[in-house]
Amino acid sequence: MITTENLCVSYNGRTVLRDATIEAKPGSILGLVGPSGCGKSSFLAALNRLTEIIPGASVSGRIQFDGQDIDTAFPSSVELRRHIGMIFQKPNPFAMSIRRNLELPLREHGIHDRQHLGQICESVLRDVGLWDEVSTRLDQSALNLSGGQQQRLCIARAIAIKPQVLLMDEPCSSLDPMSAERVEQLIDSMRGQYTILIVTHNLAQARRLSDQITIFWTEDGVGRIIEQGDTETVFNETSNAIVDSYLTGRKG
Repeated sequence: MITTENLCVSYNGRTVLRDATIEAKPGSILGLVGPSGCGKSSFLAALNRLTEIIPGASVSGRIQFDGQDIDTAFPSSVELRRHIGMIFQKPNPFAMSIRRNLELPLREHGIHDRQHLGQICESVLRDVGLWDEVSTRLDQSALNLSGGQQQRLCIARAIAIKPQVLLMDEPCSSLDPMSAERVEQLIDSMRGQYTILIVTHNLAQARRLSDQITIFWTEDGVGRIIEQGDTETVFNETSNAIVDSYLTGRKG
């Protein structure tokens, strides 16, 4: 569904990620792991062009979505982000009602019929397990929700416009353990419906969730990929000494 070839990311001339080549299979969950500062978040940002709004950022290499270069397939960043959604580390609901959080991106993409909007809102809230919790207070501020509820609302907002790919940058790291477990269960339930790329520092979570895993590392201050493959194969059979030390907690 999404592939990269020799993807490089730089900020103000300083390269932070070099030659990242990956393949995320349709409907699978691809875990992206590695120590801080090795380019994982920059990699995600490049995939849906968030780098375009970062001063001094530049991207080279090739990114393909469903077999097409993204620059050709999606001249507009807005259209690209309809197909490739993003979930951030810290929940970021808009400072408006729960209902308007969901309706805003739908209206941006041309859906204005009130009944249709209501149907979509209910559907995605049910998908993320929030409907029973918020159905009687849709017009209250989303900022009144708990952290875990806010993150599930952000996921609902992302899937409302029916993307094929979801990029998740440490979506559980700012949540309490119980909320993190609910979000992790939600991500697991989405397997097969979306192609998901998830950055996580939680190796146990990466092992539980991901079908394939990609290990990022830093050499001479520049991030790169040092191993990738089926998750259980990498965890159990890696021949890379650095990867083995990292996955067993002796390094990184």
